[in-house]
Amino acid sequence: MSDVKRYFGTDGIRGRVGDGVITPDFVLKLGWAAGRVFAREGKGRILIGKDTRISGYMFESVLEAGLSAAGCDSLLVGPMPTPAIAYLTRAFHADAGIVISASHNPYYDNGIKFFSAAGTKLPDELELAIEAELELALTTADSDQLGRASRIPDAGGRYVEFCKSTAGYIGLGGMKIVLDCAHGATYDVAPKVFRELGAKVSVIGAQPDGLNINEGVGSTHPANLQRAVLEQQADLGIAFDGDGDRLLMVDGDGELVDGDELLYILAMHMQSTGQLNGGVVGTLMTNLGLVVALEREGIELVRAQVGDRYVLEQLNERGWNLGGENSGHLVCKHVTTTGDGIVSALQVLCALIQADQTLSQAKSGMRKFPQVMINVQMPQKKDVLSLPSVVAAVAAAEAELGRTGRVLLRPSGTEPLVRVMVEGEDVGLVKRTCRQLAAEVEAAVQAAV
Repeated sequence: MSDVKRYFGTDGIRGRVGDGVITPDFVLKLGWAAGRVFAREGKGRILIGKDTRISGYMFESVLEAGLSAAGCDSLLVGPMPTPAIAYLTRAFHADAGIVISASHNPYYDNGIKFFSAAGTKLPDELELAIEAELELALTTADSDQLGRASRIPDAGGRYVEFCKSTAGYIGLGGMKIVLDCAHGATYDVAPKVFRELGAKVSVIGAQPDGLNINEGVGSTHPANLQRAVLEQQADLGIAFDGDGDRLLMVDGDGELVDGDELLYILAMHMQSTGQLNGGVVGTLMTNLGLVVALEREGIELVRAQVGDRYVLEQLNERGWNLGGENSGHLVCKHVTTTGDGIVSALQVLCALIQADQTLSQAKSGMRKFPQVMINVQMPQKKDVLSLPSVVAAVAAAEAELGRTGRVLLRPSGTEPLVRVMVEGEDVGLVKRTCRQLAAEVEAAVQAAV
């Protein structure tokens, strides 16, 4: 079995529907291959959820068929946040969970993510085992061994109660909150969670039609939420992404609060309550301002590769409880097993209530360094970052920025892009350097095509 993955990226398998591997025939075989791996210890039970993309219906059906052919039963929960599948897989003692989602991507993309029986992302060896099965001819179990499918009508209610339980005894009475559900998987459960905890809730981005997920709403487009918070004079706003595993917030002044600032608030709270259990895991994209603020409080920050699975790997290795990305993918390991937008939002609200602070006050101890990122399209996977022209441009940029700045170039794990990021104290220098580097990378990409 090869140790190089052909299909799995940093967050499952993802792409444009109808192109490459995101097709009905491939996903049918993927379901069969996964079923073969998960059912090696007996007849498997696999829980399947999805976000609100129109293609989710198609892929749900073919996954179910593939699993059945492999002799696995399917438990169908319908549209549900990705972290809900992690929880429900544990709650129903399933052998694995599958999520049909492309997260923050547009509706015409989709993907397949897997969770283990413990509600964690699959280790590399299981992903490689599934890929090995994909190389075999699809076979069908004997008729008396075929899997069955059933729907779980109360899955949403179970997840709502789980989310509420992570807030302990904290109530949200008197708090006015605007939720932006990105026309995605949180559209039904998120308003219930916050309302049942006593908050006065108004909702935008909660009318999914299969084609509008993430379109001008959610954590990737927070401007509407910022306006709504100001117009409604709300205490704060919460924006989820399409599959509900990440969030951003908006304070009462309409200012955006990103994942790094939320990590700072959570770290301060968890340190004061003895729940931090060590340091904080960030990523290569974590703002230098968070590093400086945590160092001031005696808290170590360790950078992992970009992607929640790498954050989780570092948390597990070190026995720490808090980590995340500036995009808002936060992991609170003391209450759940994976990044969960609703649960993370509740942890932030608990921190605010216990400290008797507004969101604006709580984030004020951290000053973000100016950070600029430009995405350069890369139609084909090419190793352009090691080209002499790009290496020289990076070296020149780092020399100009000095010790108070940094440069990061990395291929996206989920999209055909090279991300060019520059960070430093001088915003003008940062912007100019990022534009120059992006132009150099773009020229290298074009020359390599």
